[in-house]
Amino acid sequence: MIRSAKYLSVAALTTALAACGGGGSVSGDGTTGTMSLGITDAPALDLSTVTIAFTKVRLKPEDGDWIEFPLNGFETQNLLDLQGGVTRPLVTDEKVPAGNYTELRLIVDTDRSFVKRQSTGDNEYTLAVPSGEQSGLKLKGHFVVAADTTTNFTLDFDARKSIVDPPGKALADYMLKPSLRLVNNLNVGSIQGTVDYARISSTRGANDSTGALADCEYEGSVYVFSGADATLADLNVNNEDGNPLAVIPVKLDTETGLYTYTAAFLPEGDYTIAYSCQLDDNNQTDNNVEFDGKQNVNVVAGDKTIAQDIPLAP
Repeated sequence: MIRSAKYLSVAALTTALAACGGGGSVSGDGTTGTMSLGITDAPALDLSTVTIAFTKVRLKPEDGDWIEFPLNGFETQNLLDLQGGVTRPLVTDEKVPAGNYTELRLIVDTDRSFVKRQSTGDNEYTLAVPSGEQSGLKLKGHFVVAADTTTNFTLDFDARKSIVDPPGKALADYMLKPSLRLVNNLNVGSIQGTVDYARISSTRGANDSTGALADCEYEGSVYVFSGADATLADLNVNNEDGNPLAVIPVKLDTETGLYTYTAAFLPEGDYTIAYSCQLDDNNQTDNNVEFDGKQNVNVVAGDKTIAQDIPLAP
């Protein structure tokens, strides 16, 4: 179900959004706050483009009606460009009722949403977004817009978890099962580090009789798990127990020659990180991923935590 050669331009989500709708008030005294909402993404391995045409952002006050921010036109963005702490704005400095909110939705133009894969020469594939144009991508939870100040949020869209290859492909080549996190920018930090890829790859796969680990299949990824001393597991969207919070591909910095990674927008707290160079290219099954260099890392809001080199020094 490969699309025609028609190319849809990629534009940043920087169009000004005008508030409309929403007659209800969150706070009883009618106070307002200012909010901004940006979007970021965790990388996907084989996909080179994930373009989802957002048309509206909707917010649900706890005690009020929906507030809607329509885009001025159909803007598109390759979400895979938004990695390592890079964001693009969806809503910028908009006044809304102050108080508690319980849900956020992104409405999608499904006809303009598609993905591309590196392994097939960047062919364009259709992407089904169930109810994308009606109820949209839903994120339920609790977040607060403070009165008389600006609150900045970031919406973390995880493409690696969200894009699945459905059996039968009745609706489209790929299906969107959105994995979204909304964080207050005041409450998050990041983890950065390097991987000794040459050392890891040279000690793997000597021969089967030695019990050595399998050969490295690519530069690898750093898996980020919530909590200290977490149980390690590969990514399987059908089993939320033990799933990593994020899987961050390691990249070669051509200037320094180092293999680096950045896990951004992590809420303050304890995490377990581990590295694997085994290719986990199916997010719907367990792939028996082998890990190196497990360690605990503490993230402090507003700070960048530098992790120990992977693997740990002997």
